[in-house]
Amino acid sequence: MNDERQGDGPREDVLTYVYAVCRPLTAPLAADLTGVGGVPPHQIAHAGLVALVGPVPERDFAEAALRAHLEDLDWLSDTARAHQRAIDALTAVTCPLPLRLATVFRDDDGVRAMLEEGAERFHRVLERIDGRVEWGVKVHMDPVTSDEPSAAAPAKPASGRDYLRSRRTQRTAQDERWQVAEGFARRLHDALARQADDSRLHAPQNQSLSRAPGRNILNAAYLVPRADSEEFVELVDRTKDDEDEVHGLRVELTGPWAAYSFTGDDGADTGSAGTADGKSRA
Repeated sequence: MNDERQGDGPREDVLTYVYAVCRPLTAPLAADLTGVGGVPPHQIAHAGLVALVGPVPERDFAEAALRAHLEDLDWLSDTARAHQRAIDALTAVTCPLPLRLATVFRDDDGVRAMLEEGAERFHRVLERIDGRVEWGVKVHMDPVTSDEPSAAAPAKPASGRDYLRSRRTQRTAQDERWQVAEGFARRLHDALARQADDSRLHAPQNQSLSRAPGRNILNAAYLVPRADSEEFVELVDRTKDDEDEVHGLRVELTGPWAAYSFTGDDGADTGSAGTADGKSRA
């Protein structure tokens, strides 16, 4: 068990929080970097690897306490921002393999055991993502508004037959609009995938969860060499000129990120949410 003395008060049991695994750093992290709980992270080196870690109180990150905290959106948001802040700082100087939010171990020895046991896999993944970053691209289609021709309909249909005919016309127009939008998304993905070393198609985002307006058509990630990132961004910008072929179509670019979507041998996330005993929950 790790202990951290709070001033002259009683000792408080702490766990070791792991942000990411990477190769030994060749450049220092930002001097003012803080992680979860406002504590500066530090490095644990083992098996030719480095884990970026920090102490966190057991009262918040032991398994039962963590389950309760995950229902607290404010706590979860603060923790996620601190976690991402550490990952972003690491991504600025290397190409890390980020672990899942709230990956914790009983102590530093648990982290060393994790590095030892996973060394072969970690080295393999880090070799594949070396010198690369992740860019995210989403395509959204806004809903048809009442002032668009395809949505126009008589305020008071002359008959039930007229009403049904109007509804069929609207559905046909919506279907055609959707097909055009899907074609645009496919062409965009194909063009971007050719410019990337690897790509991943994720499930469309749920609008109620993402709170992004419109329907998500494309939700993709691309693994791009850092040196080619400017060219990749320019390609996305050029394809945005084609958005007017479908009214209300929006292309969203995010990044550069750590290679979250490419840290598994088969594209799955290798990060594991650990318990206080350093065992994986999933």
